[in-house]
Amino acid sequence: MEDKTSTPEADSGINPGMKHAPKTEPGTAVAPSSEPTPEEQAALAPLLEKLRKKPRIPSISLTKEDGALKIALGNADDRTGHLLLMKALGTADCDFVNGLLSQAVNAGTRGTSTDASGANFILAVVKSVAPQDEIEAMLATQMAAVHMASMTFARRLAGVENIPQQDSASNAFNKLSRTFSAQMEALKRYRTGGEQRVTVRHVSVHQGGQAIVGSVSAAKGGGGG
Repeated sequence: MEDKTSTPEADSGINPGMKHAPKTEPGTAVAPSSEPTPEEQAALAPLLEKLRKKPRIPSISLTKEDGALKIALGNADDRTGHLLLMKALGTADCDFVNGLLSQAVNAGTRGTSTDASGANFILAVVKSVAPQDEIEAMLATQMAAVHMASMTFARRLAGVENIPQQDSASNAFNKLSRTFSAQMEALKRYRTGGEQRVTVRHVSVHQGGQAIVGSVSAAKGGGGG
């Protein structure tokens, strides 16, 4: 089986040793590629270091066999790729992974044609959130789907031809944007267990007064006695 592993630079499409030649019109001379400047090397160094440390989690590919859609991992070792994906999704349940992959494919599909790019974008968002369990993975998947829907209505809003179309696209875009913000807050609350923490950074103490130094936490529920 062909080994599809690659370097971080190749995965990112970045070649730190060469600059992409500018596009030219047919019949014109092409300027030779040059080495990156010290400033460009310094700018690329943190990114390349981040890519080297980042786990190479496989993307998915879609094929049809006997009319059925098959989801495959783009990794030379399918078992290793599946385990890496499980780790990235914060789960040890194979059924959960298979179900979430199917849902990501459905949510990432545009029109009648099935395209893996949408599903891979959703998985990239989920991986960036670094879910610790299935709940966080599902919430991150929903956030990615809501973002994609928001961009769909942003595109429609840019091409409206009348007031009703503008109102419809604008309302949908605003609702989706608010939903995304609410999802971020829900993820934050879930990860902190619903605890609200207030940190006092500046304290003014008048003569005869007393100050409490440290973090002040409000218990969940906030009931007074």
